[in-house]
Amino acid sequence: MPDVSVVIVTFNALPWVERCIESVHGLDVIVVDNGSTDGTVELVRERFSDVRLIEQENKGMGGGNNAGMRAAGGRYFFLLNSDAWVVDNAIDELVEFADAHPEAAIVGPKLLNTDGTLQRSARGEPTLWRLATEYLAIRKLAPRSGRLNPLYRGDFGHDRVEEVDWLSGPALLVRREAADAVGLFDEDFFMFSEEVDWMTRFRRAGWKVLFFPDAEVVHVGGASHGGRMYVENLRGHLRWFAKHRGVKDAERVRKLLLWSLRARALVLRREHEREGVRFLSSGNARSLIK
Repeated sequence: MPDVSVVIVTFNALPWVERCIESVHGLDVIVVDNGSTDGTVELVRERFSDVRLIEQENKGMGGGNNAGMRAAGGRYFFLLNSDAWVVDNAIDELVEFADAHPEAAIVGPKLLNTDGTLQRSARGEPTLWRLATEYLAIRKLAPRSGRLNPLYRGDFGHDRVEEVDWLSGPALLVRREAADAVGLFDEDFFMFSEEVDWMTRFRRAGWKVLFFPDAEVVHVGGASHGGRMYVENLRGHLRWFAKHRGVKDAERVRKLLLWSLRARALVLRREHEREGVRFLSSGNARSLIK
């Protein structure tokens, strides 16, 4: 059994997927394609004949990663976005750290932007206040404040090992034993909040989520969906609250988001805010997550 099986989900993943796969080449790599039409599948076949390729209909990030993990043989899964690539020996460093911390279901590396600057990945579990700091732009008043920027852990410099509520999902080392115990991604989350839900379930079951700064991964950010999934992001918030806090809290979140986006649409006049308003005003929380 290999130590690590790398799972990469692709959907129209050019131009970054080649660099992504090259960074993990030589490991047990599984690419799950969710219906690409841009030549991604052909590139993988031609350039990486030793990579296992699974083609399926688009089941979202959770569904794609699940298909890869079900086919994987490693005692760890390394879930890597198609617009991200590993720096040096990051996977070996993550495995070594995880082996020394058997209580960790998930270990996440430090994420870097393409210019080498930090991409913040540690997050706080969602609450009404934490979402308000994001959607009402409160966090911009004091971005390094734990109180005014709690969702993005403004108080954490990403410079030390830290137990966190959850980590954004471009690169995650997952312990197979923990995934076997808790289950894989909930595929009702098509995209966005699927990793929040998963890590909430891990923590509720007694596992830890750890941030490890010595391993680094570069992440382009947004390339896999091109920013076109704003409504799914909003739906993910509602679904997480309905699942973990109840439908009444999900409805409170819907009203908060609707009020916030109406205000932002008036000021910023961007189409995705207007699209969000149309979505959130088209039903209650229970109906919008079906």
